[in-house]
Amino acid sequence: MELTATTTIRKPVSEVFAFWRELENLPTFMAHLDEVRATGDRTSHWVASAPFGANVEWDAEIVEVVLAEKIAWRSTGKADVPNAGVVRFVLAPDGVSTEVHVGLVYDIPGGAIGKVVAKYFGEEPHQQLDDDLRRFKQVMETGEVMRSDGAPWGKRARKEFPQRPAQPLSDAELEKGPDA
Repeated sequence: MELTATTTIRKPVSEVFAFWRELENLPTFMAHLDEVRATGDRTSHWVASAPFGANVEWDAEIVEVVLAEKIAWRSTGKADVPNAGVVRFVLAPDGVSTEVHVGLVYDIPGGAIGKVVAKYFGEEPHQQLDDDLRRFKQVMETGEVMRSDGAPWGKRARKEFPQRPAQPLSDAELEKGPDA
């Protein structure tokens, strides 16, 4: 499966690149990413959530870095989900913002059947990547992921991204909590 997505962030290229290059930052906005741990200057270990409550893990290596322009990687060894990708950071036409272009290639476990099952359970990869980049934009521009009043605790099923609401909740709403 090949995926691409783009967003524009109103921050300088150097700042956006630096945040992404610190791989441990990625789970702050990538919904299915539970952990990324650097294991060396260019190597890391990744843990992600998969459908049906499973986890997948892999090791990755950065194969190319061009300061403030590009980060390219690929999984290594016996990855549960073999993958590779590139993120490009481009000065936007306004001369201030950064265009972030992401390209991913990976093998879905179960092949075509796995893809259909994942889609059935709401795990559409293109939408996930778009959502991840939307959250990345929010983190970079506001320092956190914002949620509307209608869903202040994120997706209850996964309890992911418990964010503060766009407007403060009343005391009664706060007492109810996300499981009310």
